[in-house]
Amino acid sequence: MLGEAVETRSKETGNHVKRVAEISKLLALDYGLDSDEAEVIRLASPMHDVGKIGIPDAILNKPGRHTPEEFEIMKTHAMLGYDMLKSSKRRILKAGAVIARDHHEKWSGEGYPHGRAGEDIHLYGRIVAVADVFDALGSDRCYKKAWPLEKVVDLFKEERGQQFEPRLVDGLLDNLDKVVAIRDAYAD
Repeated sequence: MLGEAVETRSKETGNHVKRVAEISKLLALDYGLDSDEAEVIRLASPMHDVGKIGIPDAILNKPGRHTPEEFEIMKTHAMLGYDMLKSSKRRILKAGAVIARDHHEKWSGEGYPHGRAGEDIHLYGRIVAVADVFDALGSDRCYKKAWPLEKVVDLFKEERGQQFEPRLVDGLLDNLDKVVAIRDAYAD
């Protein structure tokens, strides 16, 4: 519910977080995590952008590209979300904190907020990053039109080992029919 509330504030549909949740669970299971841990990721992943609560509306809902200064403000949502959830004793909220913090880190170390690389990025963040970007690219947003599936797939092939962990990209591509079925089941 919290994840859906954040998406409503940023004028996105709650279906984005549902798609990210289901795709994340699929990727977690494909990665070899047990069903309990995959379910934790499914339940926690909708909080990946909870920190956007702290981003001013003029930046959050700006049509078009952000200025460099606006993008620096936008990037703070990762740590804002982590800070909001990190003190919880509840497993799902603790997982949500880690996901909020790490879902914009890149396998190559060029992401934010900490520039972590490879396995220094928590697995939950690595999984949700793939699910989130796949869905974001394939969906209309206030600042862009949805990309065709072929273009999204090409980007993941290009970013394999750069933005995304290779094993997770392979899992996404190996399960593309199931991922597309999830996207279609929770269409906007």
